[in-house]
Amino acid sequence: MGSLVAGVDSSTQSCKVVIRDAATGALVRSGRAAHPAGTEVHPDAWWDALATATEAAGGLDDVAAVAVAGQQHGLVCLGEVVRPALLWNDLRSAQAANDLVAELGPGALGRRAWADAIGSVPVASFTITKLRWVAQHEPANAARTAAVCLPHDWLSWRLAGEQGSRPALEKLATDRGEASGTGYWSPATGEYRLDLLERAFGRTPLVPRVLAPSGVGGRTPTGALVAAGTGDNAAGALGLGAGPGDVVLSVGTSGTVCAVAARPTADATGTIAGFADATGRFLPLACTVNAARVLDATAALLGVDLQRLDDLALEASPGANGLTLVPYLEGERTPNRPDATGALHGIGVANLTPACLARAAFEGVLCGLADALDALVGEGVSVERILLIGGVARSHALRRIAPTILYRPVVGCPPGEYVADGAARQAAWAMQSELSEPPNWTLGEATIYEADPQPEIRERYAHARALTLDRDGSPTLIA
Repeated sequence: MGSLVAGVDSSTQSCKVVIRDAATGALVRSGRAAHPAGTEVHPDAWWDALATATEAAGGLDDVAAVAVAGQQHGLVCLGEVVRPALLWNDLRSAQAANDLVAELGPGALGRRAWADAIGSVPVASFTITKLRWVAQHEPANAARTAAVCLPHDWLSWRLAGEQGSRPALEKLATDRGEASGTGYWSPATGEYRLDLLERAFGRTPLVPRVLAPSGVGGRTPTGALVAAGTGDNAAGALGLGAGPGDVVLSVGTSGTVCAVAARPTADATGTIAGFADATGRFLPLACTVNAARVLDATAALLGVDLQRLDDLALEASPGANGLTLVPYLEGERTPNRPDATGALHGIGVANLTPACLARAAFEGVLCGLADALDALVGEGVSVERILLIGGVARSHALRRIAPTILYRPVVGCPPGEYVADGAARQAAWAMQSELSEPPNWTLGEATIYEADPQPEIRERYAHARALTLDRDGSPTLIA
């Protein structure tokens, strides 16, 4: 067995595999494969994509350890796979989330009770709300469910099977980062809240055991360690080497703003999810549903590719001549408005142009992320660096516009698969589990982007956001 490790990023849209040197982190080879579209997917599609990406990366035969990082929150119901997995961005459980919160108390009392219990206030993304939805709308599937887990848990479990067979459900394992996104595990105590799981589902199916950050859940048929793995946001922070004072702003399918913190948070407004990270610390996080797809939709409307959209956005002046896009094209999580619609404000003869619309799309996405950053700062999170990652973060327009909206310089990290890299780093840590911290791998050279703040853009956005309507035409009353 060699000194190579594999990191897997099983995201919403694709599976990426990187093979790195365990000691130095040097990239040896990589591969990727697409996932099917949609907000519910049969887990076998992830397994097939992992096999394709692994083959493209040269296989795992010479790998000593592997770790999987996966999209958070999704629900996998098991005996065999009971139904297609509900992904984090499937918002059909929005009413279930509201009901669960209200069951612990009216209004602010219910939100405070949940924040105290699990560090977060459940929204439609959380696993616990999807369990309530299945129990209410698919009672036959609920009755067949012997165990529940998340996408990363399921893939790690399959990797630890013998000759491709599925191991016993009792061998399911997860980590702190993933457990903290379920809605029935407490980062503050490190324990499951099975009472909340039973409240949501009507009983307590088997849940994965929670491994330490450097823990091992099993071995592959070739003998490689299957490390604990984690959620995509925790893995991204680990791949970056983020520490206290660092804020990671990831712009991909979703937009996330998270910070490495020494203490757990418990935000009763629900804006901040109080997650755990992949090192034993904590990862307070705010997430927006609308990011890459807003830019994709804008490019499609204009009949251009994303590179041309970038160029157009930089042709327009800051503020897009007064054009403001509220980018709630698929509802929104921060603020928690699953039924909200997008809106375009301030349209005039001078700004109804491709360049201004492209600029407004980037500014709208960034304004949503700036609201999330403000919420973290309001909870006492220190911001010494903003590290910009994600597929969209490679955009020159996003990097140059970001400081005008965030009011701070941003660090444009070199292109990389940071989620997969974080998983690989965790795999290397599993090989040296006696270490108190993961091995120190050197990040490539980064670029700092600076620009004058443009507060008038945020002010116009806040006004437009307050006018946003739900899909039935009623106001969302966003503060």
